[in-house]
Amino acid sequence: MLRALRHRNYRLFFSGQTISTVGTWMQTIAMNWLVYKLTDSAFMLGALNFFNHVPGFLLGPVAGVVADRYNRHKILIITQSLAMVQAALLAILVLTGKIAVWHLLGLGFALGCINAFDLTARQAFVVDMVEERSDLPNAIALNSIILSGSKLVGPSMAGILIALVGEGVCFLINAVSFIPVLAALLAMRVQAPVNGIKTGNSPWREMHEGYLYAYRFPPICYTVLLLGLVNLTGTAYVALMPIFAHNIFNGDSHTLGLLMAVTGLGAICGAAFLASRISPAGLEKLIPRAVALLGITLLVFSQTNVLFIGLITLFFTGLGSMVHIAASSTLMQSLVEEDKRGRIMSLYSMSFGMTPFGNLLAGIMASYIGAAATVGIGGLLCVVGAMLYVSRLREIEKHTRAEEKAFEKASEGGNLTTAQKCLARR
Repeated sequence: MLRALRHRNYRLFFSGQTISTVGTWMQTIAMNWLVYKLTDSAFMLGALNFFNHVPGFLLGPVAGVVADRYNRHKILIITQSLAMVQAALLAILVLTGKIAVWHLLGLGFALGCINAFDLTARQAFVVDMVEERSDLPNAIALNSIILSGSKLVGPSMAGILIALVGEGVCFLINAVSFIPVLAALLAMRVQAPVNGIKTGNSPWREMHEGYLYAYRFPPICYTVLLLGLVNLTGTAYVALMPIFAHNIFNGDSHTLGLLMAVTGLGAICGAAFLASRISPAGLEKLIPRAVALLGITLLVFSQTNVLFIGLITLFFTGLGSMVHIAASSTLMQSLVEEDKRGRIMSLYSMSFGMTPFGNLLAGIMASYIGAAATVGIGGLLCVVGAMLYVSRLREIEKHTRAEEKAFEKASEGGNLTTAQKCLARR
């Protein structure tokens, strides 16, 4: 399960990100709780998450070309430094008592712009840190474990700190947490090229070429479409979680932290399951099952006001969500052509840009029909999306099976290098 840690650069990255993402989740929870405390508005919760994530959708095409044309290692150093400055500004405004809602919206939008380039470069950079392509699926799964672990620890810490010392300390801790990841990036020895193959084409032509390739390749096309649907309809429960914690389960910030933490625990289990897999074979079947699990558990969660039942369903919600996200990333990374990696992974990042539209829509819907009904409708749409993906499974498997057979043939002959190239060639 930890074989990708054999690679020094990835080991540095893993250790730095483990600390940094805990701080990031602390900031996420603190921002949501603070805006709800200041406004007592479900709409403003949706608006905050809209401003936090919409740049990922708007700037995704540009970020993909940048990740293919320029040094991904340097891009990450720049984006992580800017994110540290953003967190420090939030901490200063809150600790000095000058924070206002427009500060949260503006700085959330700024962070979204930074993350648009950071997420795309980070996804594409994984292959540069892991020399052996056979370890790539494991590295992606370990990245998911980082995210899941931070989702477990970060909200719990945030819930305690908000109650004891306020939201400002959460922002301050997040700013400090960027120091380890910057130190890890600076300590890396990147010898191989860290960007895609450069061409003499204009950026606009390269953008069109990459997205035309994705459109014509069913495994990537349908996987991205399902990711977009899930991020539009199946993630709004996170933005609405303060309402569930306060109004439905009659709790406080501790309850919010507990709800988010159990979701993170489920995600850790899902990521660990994927990390134990040896090859990417069968991921195209696993993806719709994970989405169906996510949708069904959201339906159950939306219909209960018993905290214990809510915690159980959120565990499986986190599990299904993480398996879907990590399996989709692994499938895409295993099949994409190397010179288009940045642009294709920008589509992966852009799919998360659907989250702000979903959050904004969920905020409006929750104002009229309630948070529970809104989450239930989102879960139902996820189930429908999984069924549509299954209806295209035969077309998807025509492409993925060819790669799996090439991998097995090369592995049986003892030529793992050939096998790794077969996985990366598409």
